[in-house]
Amino acid sequence: MAGVVDARGQVCPLPVLKLRKALLDLQEGDRVELLATDPQAAHDVPAFCAETGDRLVDHRLEAGALWFLVERGASCRSR
Repeated sequence: MAGVVDARGQVCPLPVLKLRKALLDLQEGDRVELLATDPQAAHDVPAFCAETGDRLVDHRLEAGALWFLVERGASCRSR
C-alpha cells in the first residue's frame, strides 16, 4: 500500500486532484486509499479511473466517509 489520501471535508474537484497527485508518484500496480466526504466523489473517482486507466479495486461507505482503493495502471499517458 502506497498510502492514504485524506480528502475528507474537501469538495469537488479536490478529492480527485489529490488522488491524481498521489498516483503520479506510484509505480504500476501500487495502490493508494482515498477518503472523501463529498458525495460527488462517488461519481468522480470511478470516472477518473475509467479515463486514466487506473483501476478502482474497491470502494465503500465507511464511518461516514467514502473509501476508495485505487491501483496505478500501466498505460503511458500524461496526467
